[in-house]
Amino acid sequence: MIDRYTLKEMSGIWTLKHRYQRILDVEIAVAKAQAELGYLPKEAAGVIEEKARFDVDRVAQIESEVKHDLIALLTNVAEYVGEPARYIHLGLTSYDVVDTALSLMLKDSLKIIKEKIDSLLLAIKDKAYEYKETAMIGRTHGIHAEPLTFGLKLALWYAEMIRNKERLERTEEIVAVGKISGAVGTYAHIDPRIEEIACRNLGLLPVQISSQVIQRDRHADYLCTLAIISSSLDKFATEIRSLARTELGEVEEPFGKGQKGSSAMPHKKNPILCERISGLARITRANAQVGLENVALWNERDISHSSAERVVLADSSILVDFMCFESSKVIKGLVVYPERMLENLNKTKGLIFSEGLMLTLVRKGVSREEAYKLVQTPALLAKEKAWDFKEQVLKERSILAILSQPEIEECFSIKSHLKNIDFIFEKVFGK
Repeated sequence: MIDRYTLKEMSGIWTLKHRYQRILDVEIAVAKAQAELGYLPKEAAGVIEEKARFDVDRVAQIESEVKHDLIALLTNVAEYVGEPARYIHLGLTSYDVVDTALSLMLKDSLKIIKEKIDSLLLAIKDKAYEYKETAMIGRTHGIHAEPLTFGLKLALWYAEMIRNKERLERTEEIVAVGKISGAVGTYAHIDPRIEEIACRNLGLLPVQISSQVIQRDRHADYLCTLAIISSSLDKFATEIRSLARTELGEVEEPFGKGQKGSSAMPHKKNPILCERISGLARITRANAQVGLENVALWNERDISHSSAERVVLADSSILVDFMCFESSKVIKGLVVYPERMLENLNKTKGLIFSEGLMLTLVRKGVSREEAYKLVQTPALLAKEKAWDFKEQVLKERSILAILSQPEIEECFSIKSHLKNIDFIFEKVFGK
């Protein structure tokens, strides 16, 4: 279980220094592959691997003159490597290394996010089992529907996060690819085997085909997957916020010792963590739109995607990582009020059992339309007068002529509603 969020881990992947290092990793992998196939001396590849390094400030200084970040980086690397630097970037175009390096960065990010999701899944599962039998009212359209348990609500979230983890794994297969195929993807100046060897050594698969860039539908997939995950987290946070309203009072997000909820009202405990999650989800969904816009480039490439994705890929990765952590913190520290849940469940004085009563009448041979009318009459009267529904039913001769009192009592049993909890939990969590 991850107990403390460290921005440094994820944000470090998206620093300029790490980006340059990943580009250098690709250049070295390509040089070693070329040496393996005899396109350059193995001694030169050894020197490149040993001496290749850079200084971010020096790269910036060079870039201010040449106005090209990769050329600036390679120029600085050559200052460390010396004469064998002439073999670096041999037969390559910029985006051979830039896009392949970006794939490594996306893969690095996915590893961290998956760890956070695993932590969140454990927190949800623990809480689901803790409140597996805790009855509460289910609500549809915001109106009391029928009973469920708080554990079932959490089990639903768990199943959704399992799907999100599966989405991440599929996304990793889509983005963990490399491209070493030259200016327009034709391998005109480089042996295709170099791509295969370099990608294998980097832990990537070579793309089946490319233009000058790895196609941006892959990056759009990454951003859309992160947007879906953030939307799930938003959904959980919104539900907690709803259940925490004063009128419901069924849960509260964790509230620390010494924490203050309002500058004006000392009694306030505001759901700020959940509100933060909901707010950040709006950014990741907007970023997904940018990813979709980046798919359509001119001809074999343009550079319109580059500036935008330097922002959205980093931001969405960092935000979803943080949101998963915050969600774990909320779930682990969630304060649950079973007594309030039961109180709310009983607010309609039994009206929530109307469907069970109607279906029992149907099983006794009454048509569905007639059964509906038989139940609706005392139900609406009980609602209007704020009377106990079961007591009204027990006064209805038309119903008593069909059902015995014990059969009516069974219709109002909450245990009957919740008899399949074990079955559902086994479906979600396994035996």
